[in-house]
Parts: sequence; C-alpha cells; structure tokens
Amino acid sequence: MTYDLVIGDRGYSSWSLRGWLLFDAFGLPVRSHSARLYTDELATVLKDYFPARTAPTMRTPDGAVVPETIAIAEELATRHPDAGLWPSDPHARATARVLAAEMHAGFTALRSHCPMNLRVSYTDCQPPEEVLKDLARLETLWSWARETTRSTAPWLCGAYSAADAFFAPVASRIATYNLPVGAQAMLYVNAHLAHPSFRRWRAMGMVDGADQEFYRRDYPRRDWPGPVPLPAKAAPCDDTVNTACPYSGKPVTHALDLFGRRFGFCNAFCRDKTLADAEAWPKFMALYHS
Repeated sequence: MTYDLVIGDRGYSSWSLRGWLLFDAFGLPVRSHSARLYTDELATVLKDYFPARTAPTMRTPDGAVVPETIAIAEELATRHPDAGLWPSDPHARATARVLAAEMHAGFTALRSHCPMNLRVSYTDCQPPEEVLKDLARLETLWSWARETTRSTAPWLCGAYSAADAFFAPVASRIATYNLPVGAQAMLYVNAHLAHPSFRRWRAMGMVDGADQEFYRRDYPRRDWPGPVPLPAKAAPCDDTVNTACPYSGKPVTHALDLFGRRFGFCNAFCRDKTLADAEAWPKFMALYHS
C-alpha cells in the first residue's frame, strides 16, 4: 500500500518538501518521482497524474490523484487516523489547521525574496520591510500556537504535526538567509534543522542534480547552521565492510570512507546522500555501529 508522490528538486522545491514530510515524518510508505524544475520534466511526469499541474502531487494506492499539500495532508489524515498528522486534542487540532492554512496561502514577500535553497547559507540577505513584516507575523503565530495549545515540546501544537511540516521550508529559509528572528523562534528553527526527516531530505537535496541558477544569490556565505555531518568521503569500492547496500540490499558498486572504514552502496545516489549527512540515515548508522 505505497503512495506515489511527484516532487521537484529536493534542494529547492519548498512545496515538495512539505509534501514529502507528510509521509516520511509520520511513517507512511511513499515512492517519490522527481522532476527537475524549469524543464519539461514535471509536465511530462504529471501526464500520468491528471489533472495535476504542480509538485507535489500524490497518487493514492487506489489511484486517486491529489495535488496540493493541504489536500494531501487532509487525505492522509483521513486514511491514517492513527499516524498523528493532526493533534488528537480538538483545540490543538484546530490551531494546527489554522497554522497550515495561513502558511499555505501567505508570506509572499518572504517566499519571493528568500526562495528555498538548502545547499547554502548566507550571512545576510538585506531583507526589506515586507519580509521583516512576514517574519514578525510568523513569530506571532508561533507564540500564539504554543500559548493556546500549552505546548511544552519543540513543536507548535505538542507533538510534531502537519502544521510543523508546513513550516519546515520557512525554517530552512531562516537558516539559509540568516533572517532576524527572536530566540524562541530560533529554537523552533533549530528543531526543524535537527529533525531526522528534514535531515534526510536536505541530504538528498545536496546531491539531487546540478545547482539551479535561478536560486543563486551573491550574498556572503557561511556554514549551514544545522547539525554538522560526519566527515565521510568517497572511496574506491573495495574492502568494504558490507557486500549489500544498506538501503536496497543490492550488490555494492560505490563506497565511502568514514573514520577509516569503507561502506558500500548500490549506486552513486545512495552513497552521496549518505556522504551529505550519514547520521540522517538509520539503516546506514545501524551498519556503521554493527
């Protein structure tokens, strides 16, 4: 009972990040179909997902096509009521839906000036007044959500919910562009950067195709402010501790070195996503600690 999900470039497609988190963060099985932005790939892939025109688009195991992240979240919550996409408490659930709806429809100045780019981080992007207003609104919403739901978790409405998945791309923008937010908001951003599903998506985004020129900015750069990856490096595929890929079980053809030990993978993407952030991948870490 695996879902299909059409996504854009992982490093840049904020909407696709939201859609994918609605599966990975809640343990729902999904098969991703990636299409490079600003090419005809997306339109070609979506020919099999009528009437969708955008990424992400979901197809359910029974064949229903569901574009748009709001619709995807609601459909998954209906089909998987125990997965926890929305809070179980009615008041917290209502709050989470308010948050997701405003994020889905708003913050256009922030989206425009600071498009999502998970591959870099800048020291300053000189945010104009309209972007600062969007940031202030975000902080108002986040504080209100915690207060009204009495959340003591890092997340807005208690346990991680679809509302948090909707704000993950905003958290990444604050990290990428070093946007000015208060200490409480920054704690929320850091929780996103450390979330296992977010780390997996970013690791794939770091190696998912060439850089997209549209997203390049000439601001001074800094290191990514999230968790520092382990110092893995590519290596010849011999003398590996494993003969089968930890993800697919297929014979190894590519390898990395981590602290003097070589680990094999079935293709370059499996290796490279692990190089980008080894600790994001439980199956690899289980192999590493074995």
